[in-house]
This record gives sequence, structure tokens and C-alpha cells, in this order.
Amino acid sequence: GQQLRESGGGSVQAGKSLSLACEASAYVYGGVCVAWFRQGPGKEREGVAKIDTMTGSVRIADSVKGRLTISQGNAERTVDLYLTDLKPEDSGMYYCAAGDRAACHSGSWTRHEYYHWGQGTRVRVSI
Repeated sequence: GQQLRESGGGSVQAGKSLSLACEASAYVYGGVCVAWFRQGPGKEREGVAKIDTMTGSVRIADSVKGRLTISQGNAERTVDLYLTDLKPEDSGMYYCAAGDRAACHSGSWTRHEYYHWGQGTRVRVSI
């Protein structure tokens, strides 16, 4: 079945940037919605960005708008997340998820809309 794998996490200082990648094991003809979620300590998992791989349409959560971009990567079946001006509150596990394209065209961030999830990659931001 479909598998997702995140990479690129690590430890960085506040104010720096970090690039994460999500790679799928299989191509889904017709496109999907690929979303990034994150979960910090003591917090609920929150959606931060999503992209419709068919149209390229992107939605960014208000909490990270201006400091985060999402794009289709140069490699096949890859979606990248680029974080800038990192803050300690950005620390946590970052997860890639895939679902129907419709999920990318709503203003909500509902976990059950996504069928496949990666294992996560950890981001640590120090002051």
C-alpha cells in the first residue's frame, strides 16, 4: 500500500530556516491533497500547510503564514515544506499526510480527511 516518509528534521537556532520533504511510495493518478501537520509538546496536532498536487493550489494556516511555504519537489512524488524565521514554538513532530483533493479546498484541517500518514520528523528550535 501507499507509504509516506518525512525527512529533513533536526535542531536549529531560532531565526534560522529548515526544509522538510515528504516522499510517497506510489504515484496517485489524478492528484491528491498532501498536507503537513505538526504537534508540539502538550499541544494538539495542527495542520500548517497543504497542496493539491493536480492543480498546485496551496493553503497555509494563519499560525505560520509568512514563515512557511509548501511546494512540489523536484523529485517524483515529493512535497517540500520550507520553514523560515523559526521560533521555539515551532518545535515538534512534523507529519506528512495524503487524502482526497477536496481536503485541500476547504478552510478546515481535519485529520480524518487524510488516508495516509508518515511517521513524522522532529524539529527542535533553540533560543
